[in-house]
Amino acid sequence: MDKARVISLFIGVVHAGSFSQAAVDAGLSAQAVSKAIRQLEEHLGVRLFHRTTRSLNLTDEGQRLFDLANPGLRLLDEALDHVRNSREAVDGMIRVAAPTAFGTVLLAPLLREFQQLYPSAHFDMLFDDHFTDLTESKIDVGFRSGNPPERNLVARQLGKVPLYICAAPAYVERHGAPRTVDELLQHRCTGFRQPNSGRIVPWELKGEGGTVYRDIPCVASFNTAEGEVAAVRAGVGIGQLALFTVERDLAEGRLLQLLPTHVTANAAVYMYYPQRSRMPMRVRHFIDFMLKRKWTGFT
Repeated sequence: MDKARVISLFIGVVHAGSFSQAAVDAGLSAQAVSKAIRQLEEHLGVRLFHRTTRSLNLTDEGQRLFDLANPGLRLLDEALDHVRNSREAVDGMIRVAAPTAFGTVLLAPLLREFQQLYPSAHFDMLFDDHFTDLTESKIDVGFRSGNPPERNLVARQLGKVPLYICAAPAYVERHGAPRTVDELLQHRCTGFRQPNSGRIVPWELKGEGGTVYRDIPCVASFNTAEGEVAAVRAGVGIGQLALFTVERDLAEGRLLQLLPTHVTANAAVYMYYPQRSRMPMRVRHFIDFMLKRKWTGFT
C-alpha cells in the first residue's frame, strides 16, 4: 500500500465531504477512492468514516488521523512547492571548482559582476589543480584545462591558452636572452609539476613541423602556476607560462617575452557540468554568463 497516496486520498475525502467529489479532484473513479480508504481502514484496524446514503462523517479514530495527518500533508505540499519554485529562482548556492590559477586570476573577479545581476546568488568556490569529481564533491560547475572531461558530463570549450616563454628583466640582464631552443637548454629554467601524476610537464614549443615537446631541465619546479609565475618574476629562471597568468606582468614590464616564434596554444580550457534536464535556474544563468565571456589571455 502506498501510504502517502492513501493518506492524501483520505484527507481529500474529508475536505470534499464525499467520495465522488474526492475522486473527481484526484482524477480517479469513486470505486478506486473507496477501495483505497478500505485498505487504509484494514491496515489500521479501525473505521475512519460513518457512511450512509445521505451523509459521510468521521469516526473518532478518523478525526484523530485527520488532525495528525492534515498538517503534515500541508507541510509536505509546501516543501514540494518550495523546491519547485527554487528551480525557477536565482537565489541559492552555486558550487564551483576550478584550477587555482584560473580561479584566482579570471574566475574570482567575475563573481561580483554576476552578483550585480543576481544579488541573491551565493558561491562556494573550490580552487584545486586536481580534477574535481562533480558528484563526489557536490559541485554544480567545474573548469579544467587539457583534455575534455569524461563522458556523462557536458563540456563546453571556453578557449585555448597561449604559452609564453618569459623571464624577468633582471634575469636577462644577468644571463642574457636565449635566441634558440638549443640556447634555452643552457639557461636556468623553471618547471610545473603536474598535480595528478607528479611529473614535470614538458614544454610545448612551436617548430617548423608543428608542436614539439621538450623536457627542459629546471632549477626549480612548482605544483601551482602562481608559484612558478612568482619565481620567474623574481628572476629565478625562465618559465613557460600561461598568458592569462602573466598578461599584466608583460604589459607593465615586470616580465619579458622570449622566443616569441615558439608560442603554442594547444591547451583548451573547458567548463563542465552534469547532464541535467532539471538544472536549477541559478546554475543555468551562471553557465550562460560564463559562455558569453570574452576571456582575456585566451585565443
